[in-house]
Amino acid sequence: MGDFYQNGIITTLHDLDQRPIEAIESELQGFSKQRPMGLILPSLYSELEGEALPAILGQIAQVPYLSEIVIGLDRADASQYGAALAFFDRLPQRHRVLWNDGPRLKALDAELQSHDLAPREMGKGRNVWYCMGYTLASGRTESVALHDCDITTYDRRLLARLIYPVANPRFNYEFCKGFYARVADGKINGRVSRLLVTPLLRALKKTLGDMEYLEYMDSFRYPLAGEFSFRRDVLTDIRIPSDWGLEIGVLSEMYRNYANNRLCQVDIAEVYDHKHQDLSAGDDSGGLSKMSIDIAKALFRKLATRGVTFNSETFRSLKATYYRIALDFVETYHNDAVMNGLSLDIHTEEKAVELFAENIMKAGEAFLDRPMERPFIPSWSRVTSAMPDVLDRLLDAVEQDHAELVGT
Repeated sequence: MGDFYQNGIITTLHDLDQRPIEAIESELQGFSKQRPMGLILPSLYSELEGEALPAILGQIAQVPYLSEIVIGLDRADASQYGAALAFFDRLPQRHRVLWNDGPRLKALDAELQSHDLAPREMGKGRNVWYCMGYTLASGRTESVALHDCDITTYDRRLLARLIYPVANPRFNYEFCKGFYARVADGKINGRVSRLLVTPLLRALKKTLGDMEYLEYMDSFRYPLAGEFSFRRDVLTDIRIPSDWGLEIGVLSEMYRNYANNRLCQVDIAEVYDHKHQDLSAGDDSGGLSKMSIDIAKALFRKLATRGVTFNSETFRSLKATYYRIALDFVETYHNDAVMNGLSLDIHTEEKAVELFAENIMKAGEAFLDRPMERPFIPSWSRVTSAMPDVLDRLLDAVEQDHAELVGT
């Protein structure tokens, strides 16, 4: 049972009465006549072989209001692409699988690379960007949801609540961010959100002073949630990062492009769990260590575009301020866990805080050393300006890949 409190400057839509899924889906079916709805699923081929995605598809197959499902498939060869088509064939809704490693999409990507318009690194950001491009090219949907494929506690109620704010014609929201309690198996999870993002935002406020952007970012209850929904026109101008700064980058872009009253967040799940990343202490190339560096850099870059000047002294002060705030949060989360009969290891939490504090400095140094670094993928409006037929070619490539194996 959620509360009704409105924190920060973004509207929060709560789960006040556990409304039955049948009632929500009935409304969404009515909305779909005016605002056709779609779903984007960025996926690795390995996720098809796990336990989460088959269960997710079992739930999505029961959803009555979706006009199209767009699946981005990474790290798949030709035989695996064929297996993926068979795997997703259980979906009764119209769906297409983008074979990102196939020759047609790779050729298109190479041409975009030659114009300096393609994503610069592999990963979820690149996958999502091409799915967004296909959604624009298809033109079948007006309201679109996006969520990950590794959610082990998935229920179709999550999707219904996620897409409802941008699907309801009586609402004026262009973008909606999902949130939930990261509690599962008797533990509080979500270390990067709890122990890095929120303390870092509070530390930035202390170090730099009050700024609306920082207040905006601190309004989101789970800023790193991979679940969000949007109206189709959002896709044209949004620039998303290709690294682990994806979620922070999307929120920052929405702040840049829209008034706060066009944005909201919604409680989408009482219980939520997915694949966990290793802390990767001592290895900045992966796990939560790389994630924390990318996220910190994403915040620093955004603040720089708003006129903030950073130097080494700024980052040293920021690290010290963050460290004190984060340690206070460890005690807060521990007490919250104890009261709710959950476990939380203070030693492990403080080790994570120590790593994140060091990585704030590393992110700051990287930002100062490479001020012209461009992790953002160009917006589709820029890409179509340079290559007016690119969306038609993307659509054709996906359809040809599909027709070769399916025949229709």
